[in-house]
Amino acid sequence: MTTETIPLTRQDFVSNQTVRWCPGCGDYAILAQVQKTLPELNVPKEDIVFISGIGCSSRFPYYMNTYGIHSIHGRAPTLATGLAVARPDLSIWVVTGDGDGLSIGGNHLVHAIRRNVNVNILLFNNRIYGLTKGQYSPTSRQGKVTKSSPMGSLEQALNPIALALASEATFVARSIDAHTQHLGEVLLEAAHHIGTSFVEIYQNCVIFNPMEWEGLDDRRQRDENILYLKHGEPMIFGKNSDKGIRLNSFWPEVVQLGNGVSEADLLVHDETSMQLAYLISSMEYPEFPSPMGVIRRVQRQTYAEGLMAQVQVAQEKKGVGDLYQLYTSADLWTVTEREAVNTKQTGLLSLDMDDAYTDEIDQKPERMTAMQDELTQSPISTLHPRAPITVDASASLEKAIRQMNAHKIGCLLVTDTNDKLLGIFTEKDVLMRVVGLVDNLAAAQVADFMTANPIALNADLPIAQALYEMSMHGFRHVPLVDDNHRPEGIISFRDVVRHLKQISN
Repeated sequence: MTTETIPLTRQDFVSNQTVRWCPGCGDYAILAQVQKTLPELNVPKEDIVFISGIGCSSRFPYYMNTYGIHSIHGRAPTLATGLAVARPDLSIWVVTGDGDGLSIGGNHLVHAIRRNVNVNILLFNNRIYGLTKGQYSPTSRQGKVTKSSPMGSLEQALNPIALALASEATFVARSIDAHTQHLGEVLLEAAHHIGTSFVEIYQNCVIFNPMEWEGLDDRRQRDENILYLKHGEPMIFGKNSDKGIRLNSFWPEVVQLGNGVSEADLLVHDETSMQLAYLISSMEYPEFPSPMGVIRRVQRQTYAEGLMAQVQVAQEKKGVGDLYQLYTSADLWTVTEREAVNTKQTGLLSLDMDDAYTDEIDQKPERMTAMQDELTQSPISTLHPRAPITVDASASLEKAIRQMNAHKIGCLLVTDTNDKLLGIFTEKDVLMRVVGLVDNLAAAQVADFMTANPIALNADLPIAQALYEMSMHGFRHVPLVDDNHRPEGIISFRDVVRHLKQISN
């Protein structure tokens, strides 16, 4: 008996939920193109899953009449990886944004791509945080003024295509929401790819970043500003196909065809070339036409294929595993039933405390050991603190380290011109901030590498206070100062241990 396949239409993938994005948002166009593309895959909608994180784009699963997971911030690639391994027969789509996928989700995105998990990743890039009301995102241009960067973003913008290529993506492409025909073609190519397909989709945020892709989103101008990539064809663009991309030494350059420049002089797109893909990823609009289409496409073993191959080899050597037998194979113990405890308590337990009992608790002083008494009652001066070795804040690292070596100590106290404590310079500071990082020790000042404003105590305080500060902050040394904040001693954890040994003997 054969089962007849019923052709699907876009309407079969439209859910019964009201689509709620801002009027004019490009998410509507992307949603429509995805719904139009899926019927061409001839995959039952029960075998299609959309997984998202957090953000405007992440509402996508609600609007698809397929299985879906609206997960937590940035973790969609993680869930998709697990599902792709457990159910390699499914068509799995990850929908994310430049904020969700490249900030908190950046690590997860990179590892899903490098593993070549068989999923399709759609990254909507509007270079802004839209759902949280207009903060700058990882892809926002340097200098971008937003609510979270009122004086302009200081950060270098992240390049999603370059990131995907650096993660060894086997399929990388780019399109834009406003060019729906091109977007549909790219989505279809991505869906047919076996392995991770990564598609960056340009879109404007109509509320917080409406002009980001000006010149690319208008059909009257876009052909002048978009380079449509086609495998094996020269890189020609322009409304009249009269411009191209030529390689000048190691750099791409825009040239006008004619006057001695022909198609033979232009770069020819090769989807299999990683070097060319990196070159294309560096072509940023508006200095260059924005490259769109399939940038890189190669075939490589998927993560699930490799994992299943390892499972098969293991089963051939050891047989099919038994999970229960594995659980019970070692490190077992038996928990016996607890014996019943006789008690006079009957009925419900009262929430009120017995007055006589609480009075008895109040009257009983808390017992303290002799060692606790010693720590809480004896002052720090009992430890016979060592005289501090100080160094001026303007002293060089070379001098400071020489002093530490000469006195065989692990720290110096740093003072100002009035001999007041400014900081502490320890072996840890040397290892973490100096070694391998500072070339000229004589030219560098201690003030730039010390731990500033250290916690300092008075010698009249109890030893317990010093122990508390050491344990809370992970200190090995605590400086002691007088009432004018001038160093007068230093103690270490070893001093406390030595003192306690002496009194115990």
